[in-house]
Amino acid sequence: MRIAVPHRTDKQTAKQRLSQRIDQLLAQYGHYLSDQERRWEGDTLYFSGSARGFKANGTVDVTDTEVIVDGKVPLIAKPFEPRIKSTIEREVGAMFEPAPSS
Repeated sequence: MRIAVPHRTDKQTAKQRLSQRIDQLLAQYGHYLSDQERRWEGDTLYFSGSARGFKANGTVDVTDTEVIVDGKVPLIAKPFEPRIKSTIEREVGAMFEPAPSS
């Protein structure tokens, strides 16, 4: 499953926003996860983890213009892939929406 979302900022800011949002999500939902790992190597975040026995892993690449999520969904979760994909698109997109003008 590959998802590309424009970030409309510089790489460093995009990486900071991603890290902050992941920290927020883990604080809220981390108790559902086991074996959770993540690490940055340059502009790529590698992640893996399990939830309710389902394992997932992948990468998040930050380019000059986009955040590209490339993840593997367990076979048993394939029927839910469209919903998973739309949730990720919405969540990542919300991180990079322009601030409302006043």
